[in-house]
Formats: sequence, structure tokens, C-alpha cells
Amino acid sequence: MSALIKKEMRLGASILTYLFLAFFLMTLLPGYPILCGAFFITLGMFQSWQSAREANDIVYSALLPVAKRDVVKGKFLFSICIELTGFLGMAIVTLVRMTVLSDAAVYRQNALMNANPFFLGLALVIFGLFNLIFIAGFFKTAYKFARPFVSYIIVCFLVITVGEALHHVPGLGALNAFGFAHLALQLTLLLGGAAAYALLTWWAYRLSCARFEKIDL
Repeated sequence: MSALIKKEMRLGASILTYLFLAFFLMTLLPGYPILCGAFFITLGMFQSWQSAREANDIVYSALLPVAKRDVVKGKFLFSICIELTGFLGMAIVTLVRMTVLSDAAVYRQNALMNANPFFLGLALVIFGLFNLIFIAGFFKTAYKFARPFVSYIIVCFLVITVGEALHHVPGLGALNAFGFAHLALQLTLLLGGAAAYALLTWWAYRLSCARFEKIDL
């Protein structure tokens, strides 16, 4: 399995996937929907899937002396590594905004989503949806990816829109807390996002394995 992961990172990955990890820095932007940073990280991953398809990487991997399930596992582990690396960057920047920059006027006057644990939880939900909608959708055919990616884009921006709108609803202002205010609620929401990510990713993996086993390459 370690050999498959190395193959994904060294041969299957597009350089854009690694470059797009820098979009975690969008967490610093005031007056901007910062959840878009999570979308751009997944857009970078999409470049690897596109490059792999054009190079017939799936067929090549299936010809290796490994089970088809291991091919799927290698792809998932690579995607999870990229997602969690991007999430770690977002978490570090969020912590900076919650401490050093918590009273900065440019953030206090921002009407859009604040960087806090609720934001991080939604970022994990977006990553989980990428795994379920795009990756599992790709493995329906192991070739076509346009429809699942467009479906993912629609769902992703619906989540971003809802996330940006929720704290404007009366009684839900705590969702946009600054610093360490409402910390118990914020951490609960982060844990909820982590649980959703784990569940969506597990579901996507199981679904992808079942679909890939049925494909005659």
C-alpha cells in the first residue's frame, strides 16, 4: 500500500494539486467567503484526477499485482492526505485570527464568515462531499468525471452560501464568534464537521470499491 501512495504522490499527482494547497491562505482574507479556500484545494485535487485519466493511470494501476480495492484505497489515501494538509493550514491561520488578530478592525467589521472552529467544521464537510460526490461518482465509470465534478461544485457552493447566511439568522450569531467566544459551541460544531467528514469519506470509499469492482477495464 505504501508503494501505491508513493505512486500517487510522485506520478499520479499534478503539480497544481500541491500549488493549490496555498489557497488555505484565503482564510486570512477579510470581506471574502473564506470557505472558498476549501473549494480551491479540491479544485487542485481535481487536476490530479484529470491528469491521471488522460494518462490511463487507472488502467495502469489495475494491471499492477494489487487488488482493485487497493487501487481505490491508494487514490483515497492520497486525496485524504491533501485534504488534511490543506485543513491543517486553515486551522493554523484560523488560530492566528482567533488570537493575534482577534480584535483587528478589518475582521471585526467583516459581514462575512469569521475564521473559527465552525468555519473549520464546514471546511471538513466540503472535503467529505468532494470524496462522496466527485470521487465516488468518478468510480461509476473510472473514466467520466465532468458530471460528478459539476454536481460537487453545485453542492459545495450551496454549503458555502448556507454557511455564510446562517450567522445572519436571529439567534445564530454565536456561529460567527470572534476569538474564543462561545468556545464550547464552536468546538462541538468542529467535532460535528469532523464526524461528517469521516462518515462521508468512509461511505465514499465503500461505494467506490463496490463500483470499481463491477467495471470491466
